[in-house]
Amino acid sequence: MDLSGKVICVTGAARGIGQAYVTALAGFGARMVAADLSDCSATVDLAAAAGGKAIAAGLDVTQMDSCKAMADAAMQAYGRIDGLINNAALYGTLKGGRFDTLLESDWDAAMAVNVKGIWNACKAVVPHMKAAGGGSIINISSLAASYGTPYVLHYTTSKAAVTGLTRGLARELGRDRIRVNAIAPSAVLTDATQDFFADKADQALETIRRMQSIQSNLRPDDLTGTAAWLMSEASLLVTGQTLAVDGGTYMG
Repeated sequence: MDLSGKVICVTGAARGIGQAYVTALAGFGARMVAADLSDCSATVDLAAAAGGKAIAAGLDVTQMDSCKAMADAAMQAYGRIDGLINNAALYGTLKGGRFDTLLESDWDAAMAVNVKGIWNACKAVVPHMKAAGGGSIINISSLAASYGTPYVLHYTTSKAAVTGLTRGLARELGRDRIRVNAIAPSAVLTDATQDFFADKADQALETIRRMQSIQSNLRPDDLTGTAAWLMSEASLLVTGQTLAVDGGTYMG
């Protein structure tokens, strides 16, 4: 997959899936912006090791000024923006339970990061994509939304909102040649997943694996090919779609 010349921002890029996106797409020739609240220097080093180029940017997706600063950093370094992967999300730190026992603060935080964060990041980069003649936005949804995962309704609801946001934004931006799609993975083997399930992680991951048609738990690298395709010219007429990368769990 050739992404040479494209400039792509990835939020939540300090570790896990976001780090994998940056590393893989840099290896395909894209010039990357790795953005996160946490330090992204390790991600930048991995991109360089893959033969690519990346810069780090501090980012709090809940703050519009911070999202604009990310876009400004991309423009200063590369002069354009062609892609955005909205990967930043609250997940591992959320406390689950029955819907009426969830903390209001967790509910509000999930919506602020997982939904408003995407809105903010899109507002920051879309003007630059328009100036570049088009682009591709990938929002990260989840199997939780399509399956209707219980006991984590703050997370499930936020990811369902991501799917709706993706479809509506795709219709708004189509005439600007900006494609908007989503990737909906099953549980991925990351530190955040381990944190979320805590001492029940092994049991939960085994249950999830057995639900899949292809019975192998997802790793971050299992998502990068789909992201590369959606960022490439090979998917120029694909927009408004949510692509399940879940080993064949949900077939909607």
